[in-house]
Amino acid sequence: MDSLLDALQEGRLIELPDNDKLDALQFLAHIIEAIPSLPPGTDVAGLILAKEQTSQTSLGMGWACPDARVPFDEDLICVVGWSPQGVNYGAPDGIPVSIIAMYLVPENQRNHYLREVSLLAKALTVYPGVKGLRAVKELNEIRDYLLDLITSTKETVGPDSRARMIRLQARPTLESLPAGDLSNLIIEPVTLVGAPGLKPIVLTQNAGLAQRLDATVGLLEKIEAEGVCQTGGWRVSKRGKVAYQHGRFTYDCLAITTSGVGRK
Repeated sequence: MDSLLDALQEGRLIELPDNDKLDALQFLAHIIEAIPSLPPGTDVAGLILAKEQTSQTSLGMGWACPDARVPFDEDLICVVGWSPQGVNYGAPDGIPVSIIAMYLVPENQRNHYLREVSLLAKALTVYPGVKGLRAVKELNEIRDYLLDLITSTKETVGPDSRARMIRLQARPTLESLPAGDLSNLIIEPVTLVGAPGLKPIVLTQNAGLAQRLDATVGLLEKIEAEGVCQTGGWRVSKRGKVAYQHGRFTYDCLAITTSGVGRK
């Protein structure tokens, strides 16, 4: 389960802010959307929510594995959300979901993804501590729990994976790691309104973000040309564009930061 290990190693294990299913899925999807290697405008949240309407992504026993399949080549990407209270996910076994392992599945990673989820499902059947998931109270305990779960399926633990897990177990607690800032990720929806000869209009509930974007020179040009704009600690990514009469248009964007500059 290399992608799950990658998520632990790269700080993509995050405590979910609440136990609402829709909010949890959107939160994790937006984290994937913020990964710089993804093409601008990749609507992970839309893909995830559309699939949830037609598929059951719960594995049971407090786990769910939603996935977004995309038509380009990239690494298989996983982000893991932990809910201390448990998310009312509508799982067939009725158990609230504590772990949501969300995957971005590129075209060239379909088989890799199927193997990983198959191994994960197998691990859940053989791991003796699987029923203790709801008793875990700290994020670092969840990290250790996941490492133990991975080792319970011998096929997943080759020499390289074993070495990576040893390094993970030797790392300091998540609170002292820079990657731990992901648990304080700030995600703001933004609408940018443009028209010929007029200054861009920024629509957002975050006053500090609005002020920052108002002062950003060439904001619309950067969003149009590159699909993303970095400014003042914020990463603004374009999700979509709607054109109107007389050359007017709007950009639907997400603004993401992991630092205190984004707090209202």
